[in-house]
Order: sequence, then structure tokens, then C-alpha cells
Amino acid sequence: MKIYFKSRKLKKQCEDPKEAQKEYGARIGNKLTQRVNELKSAPNLADIKKIPAARLHRLEGQRINEFAVDLVHPFRLVFKPILEGNANLDDLDSITVVRIEEVIDYHGKQKRK
Repeated sequence: MKIYFKSRKLKKQCEDPKEAQKEYGARIGNKLTQRVNELKSAPNLADIKKIPAARLHRLEGQRINEFAVDLVHPFRLVFKPILEGNANLDDLDSITVVRIEEVIDYHGKQKRK
């Protein structure tokens, strides 16, 4: 899958394990780089859905066009599909490009750590 990032800083955190650990701590940092590598290796989002621990899920409300995968509870890696050709949000096999938006606990209290 092709991956874009919301910012250069986020790209560095997602691709460099040391940067990820520095920003989010060892557990979240390691899981973040693991999930990003899984996204890069998968041909489409349907393959990510097959990884039980990732728990790919579509978001709702203000984040209706976004998806997330689990990191370390309660943190999630949030991304938006970039639809190309005949791709649509309901067909995970058709989604081959995503843009990573953020690492967040969107359930409430903290943004990180």
C-alpha cells in the first residue's frame, strides 16, 4: 500500500523507531512502527482487516471518512483512504493508498503518553 503522511514530523515518527519511542514511549512507539510497516506491506486495507490485533475499524461522527488501527490501548493510528479509480470506502480491497493523520486517544483525555 502507498502511504502519505499529514506532516514531515509525523512521517519521521512513524518510520523511525527511535523517534517514535522518543515521542510516544517504548510500547506505543514500537507498535506504531509495526502498524506502519504492516500498512506498507499490505496490498490493500482488506489485508489489514485480517490482522486481528490491528483491529481495523471505520470511524464515525466527525471522523466519518477515517479509519483507525489499535496501537496500545487507548491509542490509535488514524488514517484517511485516498480513493483512486473505482475505489470506495465500503470496498476495502479497492483501497490501496492512505494518508496517516495522527496518533491519538480520541476517546478522551490525552493526546499521547
